[in-house]
Parts: sequence; C-alpha cells; structure tokens
Amino acid sequence: MGWFRNLRNKFHKKDRNDFYEGEWEEEEIEHQIDYDNKEQRDDYVKSCLERMADATKELENLTYEYDMVTSYLKDMEEIDALPQEESEQLKECARRVADLQSSRADYMERPRRISEENYRLMERIADEVEEGYEKLSETEEYQNLIRQDLGRLDGERHAYAYRRNEVMGVIADTRGMAVICVVALGLCVLLLLLLQFFLEMDTGVGYLLTAAAAAVAITVIYVKHLDARQELRRVENGINKIILLQNKVKIRYVNNTNLLEYLQLKYGVGSAKELMDLWENYQVERAERETLRKAERDLDYNERELLQMLKCYQIKDPAIWLHQTEAILDRKEMVEIRHNLIVRRQSLRRRMDYNKEVVAGGSQQEIKELVEKYPQYAKEIMQAVEEYEKKYSGKRKQEDTKKQNREERIK
Repeated sequence: MGWFRNLRNKFHKKDRNDFYEGEWEEEEIEHQIDYDNKEQRDDYVKSCLERMADATKELENLTYEYDMVTSYLKDMEEIDALPQEESEQLKECARRVADLQSSRADYMERPRRISEENYRLMERIADEVEEGYEKLSETEEYQNLIRQDLGRLDGERHAYAYRRNEVMGVIADTRGMAVICVVALGLCVLLLLLLQFFLEMDTGVGYLLTAAAAAVAITVIYVKHLDARQELRRVENGINKIILLQNKVKIRYVNNTNLLEYLQLKYGVGSAKELMDLWENYQVERAERETLRKAERDLDYNERELLQMLKCYQIKDPAIWLHQTEAILDRKEMVEIRHNLIVRRQSLRRRMDYNKEVVAGGSQQEIKELVEKYPQYAKEIMQAVEEYEKKYSGKRKQEDTKKQNREERIK
C-alpha cells in the first residue's frame, strides 16, 4: 500500500473541529461476514480500501496544516530572537503599517458625505459649479420677485374690483335718488295745484321753493352720478392696465420657470443651496479620497518594506504578518497567538495519530489478515487492491491538476 504514502497535498486546508475525540474512537463494531461469499468479500475489501483512502487523504491535509502551524511557531521564535536594534526597526515598520491599515478601515466604515452618483456629477461639472450657482441664485431670486409682483398685482386687481362694485352701487343709488326726486317734485306740484285751485291759496312762493329744492337736489344727484361714472371709468382702466401687466409678468414667470427647471436639470439639483452643499461635500470628499489614495500608496510601500524585512530575517511566511502586525507590536498578543497555534497543533497531532492508526493498524492490517487467513482468495483480493489503487491514483491526479490550475489562475 505504498501508494498512500507517496501522495502529497500541495494546498492549504483550514483546520476543522476535532471530530475524533470521544469513546467511540476505540469502539469496535462487530460484523458478520461470509468470506467465502464473493460479493460480501469484495464489499469488505472495498470498504477497507475506502477507509484507508479517506484516512490517507485526511492525513495528508492534516500534515500540511501541521507543518504550516509549526512554521508559524518557528517564525514567531525567529521574531522573538531578533536583536534589539532589528526588533525596534521591525516594530517601527509594523506600527506604520498598522496605523495606515487603521486609517483605511476608519475611512471605509465612515458614512459617505456624498453619494457616488453625486460625486461623479460634481466631477463632471466642477468647472461650471460657480457659474451654475450664480445663475441658479439669480434665477431663483428673480423668480421670487416675479411671484411678489404677481401677488401684488393680484391684490391690486381685487382692490380695483371691490372699488368698481362700490362705484356701481353709487351709480345705482343716484339713479334711484333721481327717480325719487322726480316723483317728489311731481307730488309737490300736484299739491300746490290743489291748494291753488280748490282752496284759492297763494302758492307762488311754494312753486319757487319746490323748484329751488328740486333744482338743488337734482344738481347734487347729477354731480354725484357724474363723479361715480368717471370713477368707474378710472377703475375699469386701472383693472385693464393691471391685467395687461399680469399677462406680461406671467410671460416672464413662465420663461423664468422654464430656465430654472433647465438649470436644475443640468446641475442635477433642486436649488442653488443644494448645489453649493453638494459642492462643499464634494470638495471634502475629494480631499479625503486623495488622502486615502496617498495612505494606500504609503501602506503598499510600508507593507513591501515589512515583507522585505521579514524575508531578511528568514521568516517562511511573511505575508501573514501583514494581517497581524499587533502581534509584532504587543508581546501579549504574540503569546496569545502562540498559545492558540500550540493548541491547534496538539489537536492536529491527535487527528494525525488517529488516521495513521486507521491506515497502518486498521484497514491495512485487516486486508493483510484476510489474505493470510484465506490464501485461496489472495490473488483476487490483491487484484481488487490494485484496481482500486489505479482508480484512486487517477482521481487524485485529476484533483491535483484542477488545484494547480486554480492556483495558477489565482496567481
């Protein structure tokens, strides 16, 4: 069964929980097999081979993980054993990397001042923002003035309309008063005629007084009526002028509204204030992004420097220390990581021992005993072993090829 020992897994596999702890590890399950029955015998041999294959594969993965953990521990020992001067240089570089990583993480986690869409918009119109703000401000200010003018004109029109109703009321009243005066004059004349002809009274003075009173009343009513008519013409002329002004201002309002909507659409905002707020946030965001880009360049440079230093100190896996710089800076963190790795290695050691027992002392021994106990089936059993070996080897080669291709694509 040497083919199990020659296979080597070249890829990392994460450490799993220890599934092999418990009393069941050493528990033997009894089984009744008729070894003279070919079907049962073949199933038994196949079962042994499959258990050996599974255990061998697991053992290879565990060995790789074990070697990797051991390598981490040796790297820690190398770092701890550095001379004081070199250790300080390493810590200084690690501190710069840690600070830059922290700054980048803080930037990534903070809420954005401006959405990406608005940021791109501000980038496109950066040269037009000041001009756009002035245009929007002027247009909005003019819009407010036009609205005020429209409101004032509308108020004046309503005032003129109210005055027109009042004047028309005066005209109607003077007409009614004129009718009353004429009727009163007629009654007075009739009364004076009755007094003159039936009672033979001297009514000359009465006629004079009646004529004088009628003349005065009619004159007053006529003058008032005339004034009301003139006032009505003035009011109507005023209403017409206001309507003409309203129509003129409304045209300006429509044109200014269209211009305002176009500017808002052009700059993607609802007001000049919103445009200025976006611009200010864009400037701050742009400065922060530039700072981030500079920090990332510095981080990349310092990470390469840290990797180079670790390689000079014969660290086998320097890349992992880029993600645990706190262990270089803080001895307690280093001790904690070392303790965790030691626990992991112990767990891996137990699982490796178990799978070695399965391969060497379990299934392999069972097949050997079966061959010794039933030599008449030895050739058949060994043929089944060889066939399974070929099948297993081909399958493992395919898996290795796929993994290698995947690794090349990643690189």
